[in-house]
Amino acid sequence: MMSQSSDFAPHIRANVAAALSEDIQHGDLTAQLIPEHMPGHATVITRQDAVLCGTEWFDICFKTLDEHCVIEWFAHDGDAISARQTLCEIRGNARAMLTAERAALNFLQTLSATATQTRCYVDAVRGTAAKIMDTRKTLPGLRIAQKYAVTMGGGFNQRMGLFDGVLIKENHIMAAGGSLHSSGEPTGVPFTGAAGGIRQALSQAFQLTPAGASIQIEVENINELQEALDAGAKLILLDNFNLAELREAVQFTAGRAELEASGGVTLNNVRAIAETGVNRISIGGLTKDIQAIDLSLRFNTHF
Repeated sequence: MMSQSSDFAPHIRANVAAALSEDIQHGDLTAQLIPEHMPGHATVITRQDAVLCGTEWFDICFKTLDEHCVIEWFAHDGDAISARQTLCEIRGNARAMLTAERAALNFLQTLSATATQTRCYVDAVRGTAAKIMDTRKTLPGLRIAQKYAVTMGGGFNQRMGLFDGVLIKENHIMAAGGSLHSSGEPTGVPFTGAAGGIRQALSQAFQLTPAGASIQIEVENINELQEALDAGAKLILLDNFNLAELREAVQFTAGRAELEASGGVTLNNVRAIAETGVNRISIGGLTKDIQAIDLSLRFNTHF
């Protein structure tokens, strides 16, 4: 789980470089109107309550174009912020500041949106044992950034990508067809449904997955849950179970594996889901169904 942006500074710089290149390309045509060495001063305020996130992305946008730029923050990543609150002051070259403005605000408002959305879900299940988890449903190019934002909102990270964890879904089992066999040898015999292939899929995953990588399997009913438990699964995704089914699954599992609820989770039902006793609740909307936080940069040329 990521908790410090300094843990992945190269990724932040890569995000910023891509954003600035996309916006500036061969030069900022509008910035030519501003005297080259004019000093500038600006403040950033929030127009709504939120959870702040993305300050390092913001800083590097400005400092990439003006290494002498000074930014003073009055709040930090993970802090709750209030409408009309001043978040920071920026002092530096006016031309560079106005060139960096949009890219910097894009990062700050997007990552703050993810952190804010996550905090809403975390607050909704507070007092239960359930953890709010993210997914791989992130904005292209911002996987690490958004997963960091989830932690700033109080949530937890799933695998970073396909490279560091296994999630066996029905489609994997069906696509593999008869190629999966507990012996590791192709059989040419197709599976008779997802439940029939769970044991074989897990057996292969246990054999092929590097040490330290997580192995999770998705199930769609209690019969498949039993098959997964019998096969040694320790992390099981309960796909679109209703509340009664979730309670039954928790009782049936009796602590033999971690259970994660997924599918159809909203702020209206997340508390009830958490109260069934599941260990984890995964929510794609933390990173894909977000609305940018309303921020404003106010610029002037006087200190």
